[in-house]
Amino acid sequence: MISAERIAGKKRIVVKVGSSSITGDNEPNLDLIVDFAMRLKDKGSEVILVSSGAIATAMPLIGLSVKPEDLATSQALASIGQARLMSRYDKSLSRYGAMPGQILLTVENLDEATSAHHASRALEKLIEIGVLPIVNENDSVATQEIRFGDNDQLAARVAALADADLLVLFSDVDALYDRPPSEAGATPIELVPFGDELTGIVVSGTSTGYGTGGALTKLSAARLATSAGVGVLLTSTANVEIVDSVGCMHTYFEPGPKSQETD
Repeated sequence: MISAERIAGKKRIVVKVGSSSITGDNEPNLDLIVDFAMRLKDKGSEVILVSSGAIATAMPLIGLSVKPEDLATSQALASIGQARLMSRYDKSLSRYGAMPGQILLTVENLDEATSAHHASRALEKLIEIGVLPIVNENDSVATQEIRFGDNDQLAARVAALADADLLVLFSDVDALYDRPPSEAGATPIELVPFGDELTGIVVSGTSTGYGTGGALTKLSAARLATSAGVGVLLTSTANVEIVDSVGCMHTYFEPGPKSQETD
């Protein structure tokens, strides 16, 4: 099945994009991500965007080329970069007469029932009034001990919280491979049935100096989302212009059953 068929008709879609995909030389990709979100909305889907990039956006502004290791500097960069990042999204969405609504979350926000309910309600209201919700981890207050660690995990939890039908993970690679794609003979995996333990698959961690993700985090996020009944489509950000039309290389993780619990 082509990727466009897996996206078509989904009522609510969470889209996640990483830092390396929309910062530095890849800054023009932000407009393409917005274009993708607006195409989905035009086709009748409700869209939530989970976007990394605050720290990477701020780094060159203060002369840093390497991601800092100390918490205080990371928090300061997040504070600076989040405002700049949202300004970029606001400018891009203005091409469509639309606007973003920012939601910053911590692990505690989603672990605690009352705050998770409030986050869910905020997402629902933004969607209702036609604003594009843009979610990021609140890195300016998060600590090393209590944080998501990567926005793939955040995206999966947001997808579960919002009862989404599909989570689209944009990455530096176009699919999950049976071994690191840089190795000779690496083979892409198009379909992962729900519950498949992927025995024998060799995956690696982060592939860039900006983000904290990688194949391991994508796989962990896919397991979390599919356990909540959310299908997951993994592909490269380079495919953003064709993923919902002519189709492209991807991996699709089949969802488990939706929970029957009610509020």
